[in-house]
Amino acid sequence: MALQAGALVTSKWLAEVAKTQRKTRILDSSWYLPKLRRNAKSEFKKRHIPGAAFFDIDQCCDKTSPLDHMLPPGKVFADYVGNLGIESDTHVVVYDCSEVGAFSAPRVWWMFRAFGHSAVSVLNRGFRNWQLEGRPVSDHHSRPAPTEFKASLNRSWIKTYEDILDNLDTKEFQVLDARPAGRFRGLDPEPRDNTEPGHIPGSISIPFHSFLAPSGHFPPKEQLQDIFVRAGVDLSRPICVLCGSAVTACHVALAAHESGHPGVSVYDGGWSEWYTRALPEHVISEGRGKHLLLV
Repeated sequence: MALQAGALVTSKWLAEVAKTQRKTRILDSSWYLPKLRRNAKSEFKKRHIPGAAFFDIDQCCDKTSPLDHMLPPGKVFADYVGNLGIESDTHVVVYDCSEVGAFSAPRVWWMFRAFGHSAVSVLNRGFRNWQLEGRPVSDHHSRPAPTEFKASLNRSWIKTYEDILDNLDTKEFQVLDARPAGRFRGLDPEPRDNTEPGHIPGSISIPFHSFLAPSGHFPPKEQLQDIFVRAGVDLSRPICVLCGSAVTACHVALAAHESGHPGVSVYDGGWSEWYTRALPEHVISEGRGKHLLLV
């Protein structure tokens, strides 16, 4: 009998499934900001959960875009995933090796769901917890046989710059910003060059790490819901999330999913695109705003 899985699974669950179920694929989706100078793929080759493959968000992306790791066309995603041995009935479990418990894994979880694949879970507390529980790791990787994966993009889950701009007037959906509060307020620097901090008018600050317990776990549903309520978010209304480049924004999408929201959209261009394209009055900052740079 198949073990049932939700959007979040434990190391114990994954260890059992890896032994008993063949239609499961484990993906190490680690990714780090360039300034950290960590090579996720090299680290994967040295140490990963046995049987895992590496999912590179900088390869499975729209390479025609000047922005980092934007969502790829459906065929690109389908071909990339098929080459990892994943079929449309494969249950996918994603994790990353972040010290905080999760960083980039929710992005890959969201990508699969955006392309119509709901059988996908995030390993709660990631590789960190796997190791702390003394579970095996490996440096062996065998390339799976390519297979066919069908992708169908749910376009309602993607917001563009123009969508966000229109929403300044229509307010059809709530805009949540997952970056740390200092960057949202405009007081702490952005990690990317040529981008100053600040936020979109009317957006709500809800830092992604708010959804991680000190242990690195995503907390239970009731606690997640309370975080949204305290931030002033109405879970009964449409939500769009963003961050610097739509990686940690997907933490908020995952937390909203666990809280019962039917489907959060993501502004894929994120603050990186907004800061580049927006008028000065659409960059709200308590510190060095865009208007100061143009003087």
